[in-house]
Amino acid sequence: MSEDLKRKAAQAAMSEIRSGMRIGLGTGSTAKHFVDLLGAEVAKGFECICVPTSEVTAAQARGLDIALTTLDDIDRLDVTIDGADEIDRNFQLIKGGGGALLREKIVAAASARMIVIADETKLVDTLGAYALPIEVNLFGLAATERAIAGVMARFGAQGGKALRKRADGETFVTDGGHYIVDASFGRISDAKALSLALLEIPGVVQHGLFIDLCSDAYLATPGGTIKLSEHVKS
Repeated sequence: MSEDLKRKAAQAAMSEIRSGMRIGLGTGSTAKHFVDLLGAEVAKGFECICVPTSEVTAAQARGLDIALTTLDDIDRLDVTIDGADEIDRNFQLIKGGGGALLREKIVAAASARMIVIADETKLVDTLGAYALPIEVNLFGLAATERAIAGVMARFGAQGGKALRKRADGETFVTDGGHYIVDASFGRISDAKALSLALLEIPGVVQHGLFIDLCSDAYLATPGGTIKLSEHVKS
């Protein structure tokens, strides 16, 4: 997605924001545009308090003088604005391409609404073309990977899995100190059942299937931005 389309999706989501809101700030290239736009409003006197979903987003927000807090200090957010790697028409998501899925899911679950900003190519009929990120504990990694492979076989995964690496070849480590296994399913026919199966593995901390969390999505297209809402599924 071009930076212009990313910014247009983020700009559309700004229409959902009101002064005084408690806002969850997503992570990733599209969410970065939203934080920039919010920071511009804050500079003009807009009031809000925000919970970032990663250290990268927190640093960006601080640089823009956006007031930050934590879920230890407030118990509920009005809205979270975040990107997605895939979204289907049941508002199920795959997230975690940026490696922040655990914090993203915690923040989304603590929000009255989660709004996704993305481009139209992220809308899919069935999840799974994008590899599913699975955050895992370092202890017992080999056992956890074997268990994940078993779940993949059970659910008819069409691809393999790989421990995520950084650009320099070192193993990627999340803000929480965990690793990520990217599992290529090809097609996920029952996201809820897969979610439960993965969470039954002791070494799995969390995964990138976001179910029953997203309520709305702004999808940017070359011809404009469209809004999808959970209560008017098509």
